Amino acid sequence: MFIKKVKQILSNSYLCHSIGLFIVLGTLNLFSEERAETVSNSMWMVGICYLAAAMTLPRITSYLLVERKYYILPVLSSIFIVAITIMFMTRIEYSRSIVFYGWILSFSWLFFTAFLRQESQRLVLFAIPNFDINSLNQRGRVRVIELKAPYDIANIKGSLVVDLHRNLSPEAEKFIADCSLNNIAVFHAESIREMLEGKVQTKHLMENAIGSLQPNPLYMTFKRIWESFIIIVTFPITLPIMAITAILIKLENPGPAMFIQERVGQGGKLFRIYKFRSMTIKEAGAEDKFATAEQARVTRVGKFIRKFRIDELPQFFNVLKGDMALIGPRPEQDSFVKQFEQEIPFYGYRHMVKPGITGWAQVVQGYADDTESTSEKLAHDLYYIKNLSFWLDINIVFKTIRTMLTGFGAQ
Repeated sequence: MFIKKVKQILSNSYLCHSIGLFIVLGTLNLFSEERAETVSNSMWMVGICYLAAAMTLPRITSYLLVERKYYILPVLSSIFIVAITIMFMTRIEYSRSIVFYGWILSFSWLFFTAFLRQESQRLVLFAIPNFDINSLNQRGRVRVIELKAPYDIANIKGSLVVDLHRNLSPEAEKFIADCSLNNIAVFHAESIREMLEGKVQTKHLMENAIGSLQPNPLYMTFKRIWESFIIIVTFPITLPIMAITAILIKLENPGPAMFIQERVGQGGKLFRIYKFRSMTIKEAGAEDKFATAEQARVTRVGKFIRKFRIDELPQFFNVLKGDMALIGPRPEQDSFVKQFEQEIPFYGYRHMVKPGITGWAQVVQGYADDTESTSEKLAHDLYYIKNLSFWLDINIVFKTIRTMLTGFGAQ
């Protein structure tokens, strides 16, 4: 009974984070023995970082196949690192011990409450049963409750889901309109399925859905700026890694350290992509193959740099040139693109945005090496284009870090 009451209280985000802020700052205040100004600056910093993390997490994890608890550590750590950098550059005094313990307390509270609030964070939908409700209920992150006629708006304790492309009775149509007028969110069943699976159903892509694949030009400009900024800021770390990698490649195997190849970019235009060479030199005139068919040519250094994505680092210069983005669909060779455009419907729509070094398909699906897996990859790419936003990009950044550490999808 007590646990149930606690869960009920913490299900309210404002109460949960108000209590969390009180516990974190109250605990720090009990054990702080430094100068009042230093303690005050540190408390403000910890408090702002906690609130920033609390507001950021739901935005990044608004995609239903994302578990919030897995993002607490990277999000909180990133925010604290940014805050410490700002404090250091502005020469504002702060206590390292208070900030360190503030990070530990913030992480502990956010992680603990993430478990307690799992049920309250689960999306509850009430469904007009003109579609297969079980197909959504089986996904785990959503609870779908079937409505029985006659429909009563008082029974809706969450949001409404319905297949808007199927026939509806006049009663159902009026009920949907009443829900909208009463600020009850109405979801199309296919949209929920897209969110759960992280992909667009390309076989049923309609003309009105294609219009939704047009990216926001304002965000695309902002995206170019923040991605270039991140690349330039990380050059003190990445440039030495690139130099060491180039030397190791040259020492192990004769030939150039760089691999340069034409790929298809935004609008179907060809560009030259830069990568570190991870294989022995290809024979002249040899046909293009997927990486899985070329494993015998991979060198020892190549296996390592592929696993941790170091071979992709030279593409930072492709991003700065404007040929690529940090995040987007992976670029393919022209010969494969021509093949897939014949075999896979709507394949060309993935070229509506710049190709990326990493992307939604890479961190969710992994590597594609045939027409079937490439068709699945396209579904994820179109989902990314359709839902392109800063928070989805940040989601992919954190997933990419996990991918680099685990070697997921490396070939």
